Amino acid sequence: MPTYEYACENCGHQFEEFQSMSAKPLRKCPACGELKLKRLIGIGAGVIFKGAGFYETDYRSEGYKKDQKAETEAAKPKKDGDAKSGDSSGAKKTEPKPSGGGKPATKSESSKKPSSGKSAN
Repeated sequence: MPTYEYACENCGHQFEEFQSMSAKPLRKCPACGELKLKRLIGIGAGVIFKGAGFYETDYRSEGYKKDQKAETEAAKPKKDGDAKSGDSSGAKKTEPKPSGGGKPATKSESSKKPSSGKSAN
């Protein structure tokens, strides 16, 4: 049932009335009692769709849904030790650790090195 807007041409009183579509428009103003009430043309309300069946994706085939689920699972990041990781060897993949020569020596580390007998001064 829609909500209609009314305005009185006599006193200017405006209000909304919840009526069925088959109901006749009101004529008598509730404020002044005159028969000068007019139904206004309003913008209406937005249509609210509740429940399933209103979107194209609600009617997808089972094959499409299965493929979509498989694609989503493949896109998820894999955890170490996950049996479904797709690694046939079953071994964990580890990243190589950098050796001690991977970072430059700082000044304090270079001063701790044994000297060869020659003075650096």
